[in-house]
Amino acid sequence: MFYELASTSWGNEEIDAMQRVIQTGLFTMGANVRQFEEDFAKKFGSKHALMVSSGSAANLVGVGALFFKKERPLQRGDEVIVPAISWSTTYYPLQQYGLRLRFVDVELDTLNLDVSKLEAALTPKTRMVMAVSILGNPAALDVMRAFCDKHGLILFEDNCESMGATLNGKLTGTFGDIGTFSTFFSHHIATMEGGVVVTDNTELYHIAKSLRAHGWTRDQPADSDIYDKSDDDFYEAYRFILPGYNARPLELSGAIGVEQLKKLDGMIDVRRKNAALFSKLFKGDDRFIIQRENGNSSWFSFTVILNPKFDIDRKRVMQALKDADIGYRIITGGCFLRHDVIKYFDYDTVGKIVNANLAHDLGFFVGNHPQDITPQITRFHEVLTRAAG
Repeated sequence: MFYELASTSWGNEEIDAMQRVIQTGLFTMGANVRQFEEDFAKKFGSKHALMVSSGSAANLVGVGALFFKKERPLQRGDEVIVPAISWSTTYYPLQQYGLRLRFVDVELDTLNLDVSKLEAALTPKTRMVMAVSILGNPAALDVMRAFCDKHGLILFEDNCESMGATLNGKLTGTFGDIGTFSTFFSHHIATMEGGVVVTDNTELYHIAKSLRAHGWTRDQPADSDIYDKSDDDFYEAYRFILPGYNARPLELSGAIGVEQLKKLDGMIDVRRKNAALFSKLFKGDDRFIIQRENGNSSWFSFTVILNPKFDIDRKRVMQALKDADIGYRIITGGCFLRHDVIKYFDYDTVGKIVNANLAHDLGFFVGNHPQDITPQITRFHEVLTRAAG
C-alpha cells in the first residue's frame, strides 16, 4: 500500500535482542522484562513500572489494583467520569468490575474530554476520572489532576496512544495515580504485544504485581505491605491472595522493549516533523477539522473530521482514498456509545454527546510513522482536497 496505517520500527537491534533470548531458552518474564521495567520507570520518572502482556491488560490490572488497596478502595457501583471517545479496553475493565460510567463529550478539535463539563459530571458517587489522551495529543491533564485533588478522586490515566507526549513539560502517563501504556505494533514503541503500568504508589504497585501473575505472592518483595508472609516456604511458593490473571509478558517482548526505548525520542522527533508538514498543508482550510495540539503531541496519527458546514460526502472521500491506495480507519474506537456492546454497561451521559458523534460519522485518521513520509502526506492532501470538492 502506498500509505499504510502503520509500519515496523524494528532494526537489527531488536532482532539481535530476540536471538539472545532464544539462545537462553528462557521465554517467560525474567531478566529482560525486569530491565525494561527499570529503564521505563527511569525514562518516565515513575517510582514503579510493571510490564504486562498488553495495554488492555495494563488497564485491567490497574483498575483491579484500585479495588484491593487498603484505604478507600473502589467498590462496585462507584461512578467514573469517562470520555465518549476512546478504545474499547479503556471501558471494559470498568464494566467488568461493576463501576458505573458517566460519559462526557469531547472537544471537536482536540478529540479529548471536554473538561468544562467535569463539574456537571460530578455526583456524590463519583470516585474516579478516566483521563485519555487521544492519538498522541495530551488531554487537559493538569485540569483533571486539579479537579481530582479538589474532590478527593482517583485520576486514572490511559496513555496507551500517547507515549512520549508532554504537557507543561511533564510526560503524559505520569499525571495519574496510575498510568498505562501500550507497546503494540502500531504504537510509539513496539514489543509485538505489551503494556506497562506506572505508579508512584508502592502499595498499588505490589497489588498490580500480584494481579499480573495469578494473584500469588511469589514475585512480592520481602517488604511487601499487601500480605503477611509465613515461614512455610512450601506453601508460600504457591500462595494466592488476590483474584488475579495471567497478564505476564514474554522475555522476547522485554528484550525488544529495552532496545525500542532507546529509540523513542528519535522516533517521536520524526513523527513531529511529519506532523509539521501535515499541519502546514491543512492550515486555513475550513473544510477539514484537524487535531489541535494541546501541549506537545507525540502524533500517533493524523485525524480529519469533515466539517459538517460543507456537507462533504464521506463515502466519496473514502472511495477516493481507497483508489489512491491510502489506508484509513475510524478515529480510535469512535464514539463508544455507538457500539453494540454498550448494552452491557451501567452508564449515563452528561448532557448531549454531540462532538463525539460528529467525529464518529464524519471523521477518520491516516497513519503517522517513525520515518519521513513526506510523499505520502502530500499525496493524501492532494487526494482529500480534490475529493472534498
